[in-house]
Amino acid sequence: MADHHFLRRNLEAVQARVEQIASRVGRDISGIRLVVVTKGHPVETVQALLELGVREVGESYVEEGREKQDALGPLAGLQWHMIGHVQSRKAEAAARHFDMIHSVDSLKLARRLDRFASKAERVTPILLECNVSGEHSKHGWPAWEEGQWPGILPEIEELLRLPNVRVHGLMSLAPYLDDMEKARPYFARTRNLRDYLAQLFPQAGWSQLSMGMSGDFEAAIMEGATILRIGTAIVGPRRR
Repeated sequence: MADHHFLRRNLEAVQARVEQIASRVGRDISGIRLVVVTKGHPVETVQALLELGVREVGESYVEEGREKQDALGPLAGLQWHMIGHVQSRKAEAAARHFDMIHSVDSLKLARRLDRFASKAERVTPILLECNVSGEHSKHGWPAWEEGQWPGILPEIEELLRLPNVRVHGLMSLAPYLDDMEKARPYFARTRNLRDYLAQLFPQAGWSQLSMGMSGDFEAAIMEGATILRIGTAIVGPRRR
């Protein structure tokens, strides 16, 4: 059974911190969305979050997300975000059942999502995942040096012509660091890349920057994040 008191206390603490940092850097809080990541937690946790007013939930695994969706049934106002790497064989379920896919890390995946979204007669909102740290463990277009940016343009241009996926911005992850301030350059690089792409491809939507997790969301806010993906700080360590 979900601990409502525990979740409420953590949620309110995170929301207060988001408001404090946003105010400090002169940002409007309405421009920052909080996606609560529930991977590794039971469906009861999602239900409790809904009762606390949360309306955007993130999952890292398509199958786990689908299990929770089926258990809860259709709920008006609830948005499901896929934030983890999407395997090719899971692309159909992701395209059909998630309200936004943050982790589109290749043209190949975008094409598959486009095909399945077309079959489902929908347009799937997506974010393009970019590797801004150079770590081999991270997915995404290579973007840790500005000199790499022109090289990804042909694929981005082709992707933007796909009719059943719609780009809304970028997603990135900073390295795991012991000091939140050290994450800022990675988030700044993501923002600069977004601005670079928006100038070259103004026909697309580039308003969203999905960056910042439990350990570094303050730095992400300072560098322009519009979507925060926060799990542990609200729901605690994963249970499975």
